[in-house]
Amino acid sequence: MRMRGLSKVTVAVIVVLIVVGVAAVFLFRQQFGGQVSQIVIGVTDKVTDLDPANAYDFFTWEILSNVMEGLVKYKPGTLEIVPGLAESWEVKDDGKVWVFKLRDNLKFADGTPLTAKDVKRSIERVMNINGDPAWLVTSFVEKVEAPDDRTVVFYLKQPTSFFLALVATPPYFPVHPDYSPTSIDSDQTAGGAGPYKIVKFVRDEEIVLEANPNYYGDPPKTKRIVVKFFRDASSLRLALENGEIDIAWRTLRPTDIEYFKGKEGFKVVEVPGSFIRYICLNVRVSPTNNKLVRQALAAALDRKEIIDVVLRGAGEPLYSLVPNGMWSHIDAFKKYGDANLDLAKQLLSQAGFSEDNKLKIELWYTPTHYGDTEADIAQLLKSQWEKTGLIEVEIKSAEWGTYVDYIRNGRLSVYLLGWYPDYLDPDDYLTPFLHSEANSWSGTGYANETVDKLLEEAQRLTNQEDRAKLYEQVQEILAEDVPYIPIFQGRLYIVARSNVEGIVPSPTMLFYYATLYKS
Repeated sequence: MRMRGLSKVTVAVIVVLIVVGVAAVFLFRQQFGGQVSQIVIGVTDKVTDLDPANAYDFFTWEILSNVMEGLVKYKPGTLEIVPGLAESWEVKDDGKVWVFKLRDNLKFADGTPLTAKDVKRSIERVMNINGDPAWLVTSFVEKVEAPDDRTVVFYLKQPTSFFLALVATPPYFPVHPDYSPTSIDSDQTAGGAGPYKIVKFVRDEEIVLEANPNYYGDPPKTKRIVVKFFRDASSLRLALENGEIDIAWRTLRPTDIEYFKGKEGFKVVEVPGSFIRYICLNVRVSPTNNKLVRQALAAALDRKEIIDVVLRGAGEPLYSLVPNGMWSHIDAFKKYGDANLDLAKQLLSQAGFSEDNKLKIELWYTPTHYGDTEADIAQLLKSQWEKTGLIEVEIKSAEWGTYVDYIRNGRLSVYLLGWYPDYLDPDDYLTPFLHSEANSWSGTGYANETVDKLLEEAQRLTNQEDRAKLYEQVQEILAEDVPYIPIFQGRLYIVARSNVEGIVPSPTMLFYYATLYKS
């Protein structure tokens, strides 16, 4: 039927315009990956310092890894290291010299040119400020040079087989010149040269990222990412159900994970990797400066009860800081057993405690950083330790920023923490905790010259079997000195609405946003 008032030619022109318009939209979306939309991610986590010179917590590293980039990076979903800001590299002088060649015409997000001198400036800034993660540079790098605008040369203190994995961590990321050269810049949003840039940051409320127009690589599939911070798992779950957010990430309760696994319209993705939970014991303050006390707390711990009751099976017992399944792991803490109250009482008696003179400790936790289950873990630990009849526990808590400050200043004696790896090697589960020049972040004050030497020797070796023998010795000393008590190895989950695609879980356990899009 003919349209009244329109000629056949006019109708034909309209049809052609419609077809061309639809095709143009399709091609735009194909090319730019649907950049017209946004994805909202909800977390119960918090950002500490938007500065790789001092940031040393898992979630802040995640944000930094989306708004900055290193000379090398991980291929999405794998542990394969591929070129990042550097297009190539070579190793010289038997592994002591690493030469990286930068890509041509690199820029920071605001268009400021990025050269080798910026990389050098940023690395030296980390070394000079000497914040919590500085050991990842200072323990390995003697000096760094920039002989020209595209060449960066690292001179190492000793050959290091996993140096590329170190270079992929935030302390090695080049930062914008706006960062203070001499002090920590906690709220600086200038960022670096990653796939996104920060356009809004309201601490503890939200951080808004937009695609970096000057990024050298493929543009992100979603132009705008909004990360919202929630006070607890209950409000995070409600926001996901109500459509306020598209993704819930770190951390819903185990019961929430079970709920969404069976709910239509949602998907649950398990994240591979090895994250661990443990108790820190400050060896420089009373009463945990007594090794017998630390050993008694290890003996009275019941890992299985924590996993069954609090985690609902979403974890496995851990008897070392080195994760189960990783080469060199030994069950060093099994010598204490689980819920070994007789041994705990014996050790406490040797330390001078009795029913009339109980060991009194403060057990600290942070309520949101590791999810709502943290209070339950603390309560169960209190119950387990008090079953000895010789211990009295007072539970205390502080939000993440305050908690980290207390730890850094050595103000806590018994407290809960978790570890997400910087790089997947046994060294990263031992050196940051036990080497006296690397563990200031932990607040335990632990130092053992023998352990330092064993760890340094293991870093120099390239043969995995030889390294494993040294790491086994370190784990045995760890179980004897007990500055930390491993509890469990956990599992992480990403829960998303069913129309969210491009979730690529990484063995590093960091969530990279550039592949996300809505179907």
